[in-house]
Amino acid sequence: MPYWRLSSFYFFYFATLGALIPYWGPYLRSIGFSPAEIGNLIAIILGTKIVAPNVWGWIADHSGRCMGVVRLAALLTVVTYSGVFFGTSFWWLALVMTLFSFFWNASLPQLEATTMNFLGDETPRYGRVRLWGSIGFIVVVWSLGPLLDRHGEAMVLPILLVLMAGIWVASLTIPERACRLGHEQHASILTLFRQPAILAFLLSCLLMQASHAPYYAFYSIFLADHGYSNTFIGFLWAVGVICEVIVFLTMSRIFSRLSLRTVLLGSFLLAALRWVLIAYFVDSVPILIFAQAMHAVTFGAYHATAVHMVHRFFTGRHQHRGQAIYSSMSFGVGGALGSFYSGYSWMWFGATTTYLVAAVMALLAFALTYSLIRPAGAAFSGSTR
Repeated sequence: MPYWRLSSFYFFYFATLGALIPYWGPYLRSIGFSPAEIGNLIAIILGTKIVAPNVWGWIADHSGRCMGVVRLAALLTVVTYSGVFFGTSFWWLALVMTLFSFFWNASLPQLEATTMNFLGDETPRYGRVRLWGSIGFIVVVWSLGPLLDRHGEAMVLPILLVLMAGIWVASLTIPERACRLGHEQHASILTLFRQPAILAFLLSCLLMQASHAPYYAFYSIFLADHGYSNTFIGFLWAVGVICEVIVFLTMSRIFSRLSLRTVLLGSFLLAALRWVLIAYFVDSVPILIFAQAMHAVTFGAYHATAVHMVHRFFTGRHQHRGQAIYSSMSFGVGGALGSFYSGYSWMWFGATTTYLVAAVMALLAFALTYSLIRPAGAAFSGSTR
């Protein structure tokens, strides 16, 4: 398995995310956009995440050249993103963001499928590859803040270009051969969707991501409103991602002892507990740190398990489209719906109620998985047994 070549792709992809999520909004504000305009522009990224993975997943599955698709998408990401240097009007940036996010959101699901194919019977080692994405995120989040304080928000533009170019270069080093494995004929993908377990799994993932929306959108604001400094807020975000790295390192041991269904159910329960703790104990530093440490399970263990499940549910020629559907349903539809409800809930009912709604969503995901997915199902048995 080309460990470092796969890891470098994850590193640059999530390093790009680490620059985009915290710092793109401040850049847009620095060039004069209103909060509503900023929200609309950032929403474009979620919108393309619903469509792009499925389009490119279909191309990858039918061409049998998934790394060719990843390389093309990564190159077109760099080319289209370069448009940010040629204009700053709302509609110009809306066009640029639509194009570059359409290609950028396409590449990761295909790479996930390729990684799982390379791992073969050693899928529990996925976490050791994926952890480099978390490391890339941490490195950029910690280093870019002081750089922008010194040189201004516009510095994010060339940095993002360099990181996106890194994604493309990393894609060139990954061989195509894993994409040609397991492309025997299978039942149509519509047949798979008639299985209650698959529908329950995808809906549970949608609910899980929707439950995270108030955390991603408003956690920093919530903490600032309670008097915490930006330094401490950054520390809490770092705690979550560091714990995520640790769990990625130990996923193979976890999967050797627990079934995938058990890990998934546990992640849903802990997510509900996490949102309740944040809602009611925001003034307690030890509890906030504990809640952030739970990110290891509510994202790290959950996502690693979900990728394994997709790999088992969508076999053969459906693997790349399966990862695309998972990405679209959870991070795309789930993220968009979650952002929509949390914004209005935060405005009308306040932070506590919003986080309690998030906890209910996580519990609904638990109920769906517990009721409709059988413990004996092949896809949810332990990874190594």
